[in-house]
Amino acid sequence: MSDRLQAGDTAPAFTLSDADGKSVSLSDYAGRKVIVYFYPAALTPGCTKQACDFTDNLDLLAGAGYDVLGISPDKPEKLGKFREKESLRVTLLADPDKATLEAYGAFGEKTMYGKTVKGVIRSTFIVDETGKLERALYNVRATGHVAKLLKDLKLEAA
Repeated sequence: MSDRLQAGDTAPAFTLSDADGKSVSLSDYAGRKVIVYFYPAALTPGCTKQACDFTDNLDLLAGAGYDVLGISPDKPEKLGKFREKESLRVTLLADPDKATLEAYGAFGEKTMYGKTVKGVIRSTFIVDETGKLERALYNVRATGHVAKLLKDLKLEAA
């Protein structure tokens, strides 16, 4: 399992396919703040709630200078279905080989229902305009996480 990242670390670079199969790189967002969040699977209840919460607050986040990227091990086709079904406006990226998940320490051992399993660790990272991490949050909850993030960033929810 890779080490966890901390505030002040340089965000690991990545280039992944979005729901339409287009390449998206972290470097595309140089000069902007980016919220990068990792979630286990598209079209599951918790991940849907989290993606919808980000979508519902996207205008507020964008107004404060933040872009939002959601990354999961799903294939682009599944991300496309997820986006259409839930009317998501967040950019969803596919990491089927889990290289980016591992680079961020968002894949590894976790406890689920009392058992230790290997999987995606729900995590959120805030990358500043220079590519450094402002925050590295691991084991976040799907429900209520976006509201807490907005509060921490001193942004008022609509």
